[in-house]
Amino acid sequence: MNHQEMSKMDHSQMDHSQMNHQDMSEMDHNQMNHQDMSEMDHSQMNHQDMSGMDHQMMGHDMSHMGHDMGGMDHSMHMGNFKQKFWLSLVLAIPIIVLSPMMGIKLPFQFTFPGSDWIVLILATVLFFYGGQPFLSGAKMELKQKSPAMMTLVAMGISVSYVYSIYAFIANHFLHGEHVMDFFWELATLIVIMLLGHWVEMNAISNASNAVQKLAELLPDTVTRITADGGEEKISLQAVNEGDRLIVRAGDKMPTDGVIEDGESTVDESAVTGESRGVKKQVGDNVIGGSVNGNGTIRIKVTGTGENGYLAKVMEMVRRAQSEKSKLEGLADKVAKWLFYVALAAGITAFVVWLIVSDLPTAMDRMVTVFVIACPHALGLAIPLVIARSTSIAAKNGLLLKNRNALENAHDLDMVLLDKTGTLTAGTFAVTGFENFSTTEKDQTLLSWIGALESSANHPIATGIMKYLEEQKITPAAGSNVKNIAGVGLSGEADGHQLKIINEKELTRLSITVPAKKAASYQEQGNTISYLLVDDQLAALIALGDQIKPEAKTFIAALKTRGIEPVMLTGDNQHAAEAVAKYLGLDNFYAELLPDGKEAIVAKLTKEGNRVAMVGDGINDAPSLARATIGIAIGAGTDVAIDSADVVLTNSNPEDILHFLDLAKQTRRKMIQNLWWGAGYNIFAIPLAAGILAPIGIILNPAVGAILMSLSTIIVAINALTLKIKK
Repeated sequence: MNHQEMSKMDHSQMDHSQMNHQDMSEMDHNQMNHQDMSEMDHSQMNHQDMSGMDHQMMGHDMSHMGHDMGGMDHSMHMGNFKQKFWLSLVLAIPIIVLSPMMGIKLPFQFTFPGSDWIVLILATVLFFYGGQPFLSGAKMELKQKSPAMMTLVAMGISVSYVYSIYAFIANHFLHGEHVMDFFWELATLIVIMLLGHWVEMNAISNASNAVQKLAELLPDTVTRITADGGEEKISLQAVNEGDRLIVRAGDKMPTDGVIEDGESTVDESAVTGESRGVKKQVGDNVIGGSVNGNGTIRIKVTGTGENGYLAKVMEMVRRAQSEKSKLEGLADKVAKWLFYVALAAGITAFVVWLIVSDLPTAMDRMVTVFVIACPHALGLAIPLVIARSTSIAAKNGLLLKNRNALENAHDLDMVLLDKTGTLTAGTFAVTGFENFSTTEKDQTLLSWIGALESSANHPIATGIMKYLEEQKITPAAGSNVKNIAGVGLSGEADGHQLKIINEKELTRLSITVPAKKAASYQEQGNTISYLLVDDQLAALIALGDQIKPEAKTFIAALKTRGIEPVMLTGDNQHAAEAVAKYLGLDNFYAELLPDGKEAIVAKLTKEGNRVAMVGDGINDAPSLARATIGIAIGAGTDVAIDSADVVLTNSNPEDILHFLDLAKQTRRKMIQNLWWGAGYNIFAIPLAAGILAPIGIILNPAVGAILMSLSTIIVAINALTLKIKK
């Protein structure tokens, strides 16, 4: 995480006050002091130390991609459907040729003495081999007391097989009227269902290809600098933390690292979604998978394996695809109730037809109900849309951690925006300094400020130290530097007691500041820190954060969509008001601590509002977790990412609009697929039960299977047409 990305470290809690000087992250210095910040495990905190992922590990991740997609949990783990389909088709062809369809011999069919025994043997093998995924899936569902798609399919093929065995025994060993078997229906149903699952697997595989491309961003070999200064070509898997690598112009960054020599412009578009080249020089971080520009650089590897940035991207996508959305839960509930409806309708049809006709006819009607009700397409409807949308999102720098966000985003009322790093660039620079002392010179006071800030590693401290460097002022030697929780910093230098505090603490101490001196900075939205020397006000130093150029149009776009934008910040009221006025915000909250932000989110959601919270710092984590949708800006702040539902790797707030567009299109596809996947049952089940038999309209199991297969293909194609408009 670079200084821009760390722009949310709450300076109020980290260093200076309850007032979040720049709305940086709210990490309380009781838990983390300045040294902790600079020494924090960067494998969790930034791009720099999230090393490149080796190909074996990424390939392992991809092998599991999509393997736990909601309603398809069972089917995905039950063998190779492609292989099962082809072998089952080989078994089914003789059955289709040698056995009649619903007792009717088709033109291509024939029989010979003993052919019915061949049909019996092949059908038995087909039932246990080709039907195994459905039988196992049904066992799993029933064990979980949640019958659904697999249970319905298993019920259909089991009834067909068992009744056909009965028919075979009756026709060969019992004397009486010929009983019609369902071997033809059994074979066609299993084959069509396996074909549908194969189509499903292929569709999901295709939908995941865009995600898999992330794994292909890393090179196979790298150039490592040897101990004697030479060069050697090694496999990416052989790279270790601390190795020094050469990355030449046009090469891909093999790992995450820090530049030790050279400068270049790096294309990070494939990794972060940032379309513009990023200038990099000594000390800057590079991300594995990005492309080096026209300069040759030497980087030090800061980590390998699972902590790599791309590894995190892959893991987030995998987790997003393995979670269930509420709509997918609804699809499961629909399938569960469909099972009970089909069971009731099938039994009712069996009883009625048994009364008005005979056993074979009654069995025919019951089997047809079970076949027509199999909601295979329903099981595919939601997971495939999610797989498609998450892969599209990953390719475009939108990382969906929780796919509930996709359905919840369609009717948002408010978007709460943390100021620093979201609406502003998070790059702080000193904009002014005022000396109130009658005895000390500017240079002395600034050196004392440097004595307290020199141990910090966050944007405010960085801005101050950069200013001192520009002014060629050497920080004084500080001692006993401590954090004052919610207030600021204290320490000693040159025999004086020093404190850097915020405006609230200044007011609490009843210290007054010449009005004009502070007001001009506050009106410009600057953050102000006050220096006390021996408990006397000695100076103020103001820092400003540049508002992102796209922030104003983003706010206007939210309003156009009927979504109210609200700014949350730890800055003082005057600074927040200045930013809000410039951006056209009608509502904002200032001087907030982390619990204050969370309280506002909780209050708004309790009032019935659907709220999205956007932030990029540790201070935003509680709010991100509390909101209807939590959106983290920047992939560097681990705690924020863990609390968010969506991560935008590019810090451009306009990416939120892209997410909203994708969510809207995704939900539309979900609804369409739910209707295609289950809606036809409203009409098909009564027809299958024979309600229109008096007028000659009959649906048999084969027709039911064909209709179901067509529905599956439709939802697959419909899901794959999902696209994002940039």
